[in-house]
Amino acid sequence: MTTEAFHTEKLTQKRVLPRLLKYAKPHKKALIVAFLMLFLGTGADILGPIIMKIYIDEYLAPRHFVTGPLVALAVSFLLLYAISVVLKYLQLVMFQKIALNIVQQLRVDVFGKVQHLGMTFFDQTPGGSLVSRITNDTEAIKDMYVTVLSTFVQGIVMMAGTFIGMFILDVRLGAFCLAIFPLIILLMVVYRRYSSRIYRRARKKISELNAKLNESLQGMNIIQAMRQEKRMKTEFGRINQELYMAERGSIKLNSLLLRPAVYSVYLLSVIIVLCFFGVTSIAGVVQIGVLYAFLNYLDRFFEPINQMMVQLTRFQQAMIAAERVFGLLDEERMEPKKVGEGHPRITEGAIEYKNVSFSYDGKTDVLKNISFTARPGETVALVGHTGSGKSTIINLLMRFYPVTKGTITIDGTPLEAFDNETLRKNIGLVLQDPFLFVGDIKSNIRLGNTSIDDETIIEAAEFVQADAFIRQLPNQYEEAIGERGATLSSGQRQLLSFARTMAIHPKILVLDEATASVDTETEEAIQNALQKMRKGRTTIAIAHRLSTIRDADQILVLHHGEIVERGTHEELLALRGLYHKMYVLQQGDNGVALTK
Repeated sequence: MTTEAFHTEKLTQKRVLPRLLKYAKPHKKALIVAFLMLFLGTGADILGPIIMKIYIDEYLAPRHFVTGPLVALAVSFLLLYAISVVLKYLQLVMFQKIALNIVQQLRVDVFGKVQHLGMTFFDQTPGGSLVSRITNDTEAIKDMYVTVLSTFVQGIVMMAGTFIGMFILDVRLGAFCLAIFPLIILLMVVYRRYSSRIYRRARKKISELNAKLNESLQGMNIIQAMRQEKRMKTEFGRINQELYMAERGSIKLNSLLLRPAVYSVYLLSVIIVLCFFGVTSIAGVVQIGVLYAFLNYLDRFFEPINQMMVQLTRFQQAMIAAERVFGLLDEERMEPKKVGEGHPRITEGAIEYKNVSFSYDGKTDVLKNISFTARPGETVALVGHTGSGKSTIINLLMRFYPVTKGTITIDGTPLEAFDNETLRKNIGLVLQDPFLFVGDIKSNIRLGNTSIDDETIIEAAEFVQADAFIRQLPNQYEEAIGERGATLSSGQRQLLSFARTMAIHPKILVLDEATASVDTETEEAIQNALQKMRKGRTTIAIAHRLSTIRDADQILVLHHGEIVERGTHEELLALRGLYHKMYVLQQGDNGVALTK
């Protein structure tokens, strides 16, 4: 089972909430207006029971019906109600608009952070769990801003206004209601304490579920080919069952500590208030209007509590989600950055490795004292069995990982002295499995680089002989491409990746078995294009088929992370070492005949 590997300090909710609220700072003016409308709307709402109390005690109970004052009371009541409705609507719209803007910015920040994380992070983190953090967790945070915070703010303002109204009616009853407030706080504290564990587990299981789903969808052809459907269904079902158990625990907790517990406190409060008025009635007359207003205020006092307790579920989920999102934002495994002052440029493309060693896990070296030089215009080929370190040499040159031992220089300047833009603009990378984005052919060659015009795109495609198949497509360069270029053949995808590389005119060319995915006819065309591409460029090429690098200026044979042989094709065959054995195995009887 895959696990998340975010090496970040566990954030406490005391730290998470202030960070969430900081995102509201740019919307300070709009928040002030929204709060002002909330206060005014709540004030209008609070005055309603007082008007009803005046009507009952001064006009209805003594049967003193005077048209003028009664009309004034009715108009005042309706006017206050209308003001309350309008202001509540406006403040709710403003709060939700602010909330949506905040969450939009948060999602952009999270996505932007992911774009600059280092390969070490992605090596240890399932893609599905990242998707879960960027989508599901930010959606939970959005619910908090859109629903939870507005409910809490309205509830607190309503409760405060209700307290004021209670004290105006009767100081003793107001003090009593103030005394039961700690009981409500205790319920919230207990709920948060137990629910945080449940929701943290549920969020983790959702992340695992997304990771398993992502893995299954990407490997569906292998799953079906190897008849693994039953096993994948079983594993998915197990994670889904664990998620079900976590969510069932939250349902049990909510059923006990949310509305039922609050309603019990409410009933107790009503009983005590009625008992108070009952005892008071023995000694004197009880004002019915005061009793009505007080019971009305109790309803108004506990209703926001009920709403807040219900929303506490979403609040708790949002806090756990925010812990995960901020854990990602605080991730320190970033892509390697430029070190030092100045802005050196790449002019010739001379590459030199000096005693370079590297380990992915900090324990086992996958490269050991690698040293070689690739002069401008030369082609250096890397060959060796799987796991020998060929791809790692390229990964370090592309600065996907930092060089920890030894040095790599380009034109005599240490690799870390170049900024990423200069480095990536001057190194063209072609992988064995090219990645195409959703869009059209033109956009996949340009890749958002506004300095590459349509003419350059066509020239690059013609240069690598991709123009021929592009012209045969219905929409030619505007032909739509699906996810990962699924509608194109592997050879066509590789030709487009070649065109993409040549469009930026790199000084250095890095090829990772660039002809492995193409047929023989296409390979011949690409080999011709490669000959032109390599002219005037330093080329580092990984090769599995040794026949493709026979003309390389230097061939490095790697074994267990070390260079065990180096030389030209003919020199290495003459050594009759590891390269010779690899070549004979690939060529079969013809190879044996050639080397006799």
